[in-house]
Amino acid sequence: MRNYEKIMKESERLQKTICNRCGKEIPVADGCETEGVFHVDYKWGYFSGKDGERHKFDLCESCYDSLLEQFCIPAEIEG
Repeated sequence: MRNYEKIMKESERLQKTICNRCGKEIPVADGCETEGVFHVDYKWGYFSGKDGERHKFDLCESCYDSLLEQFCIPAEIEG
């Protein structure tokens, strides 16, 4: 979950990021996260039970790692 502050009429700056799974607050400095965060912003399309819904959430690195461990087919990781 991301919270923004308005810094000008049409401009925002990231103020806070919280992991939606565990509630950990991710440190933010000068509008930038200082730790890795997995950010999802996905709009569901046709042929889903969520057609037209937009889901947004953030996971800290630890929660992301826990999610990956549950995959029966591993994620493709490069680099």
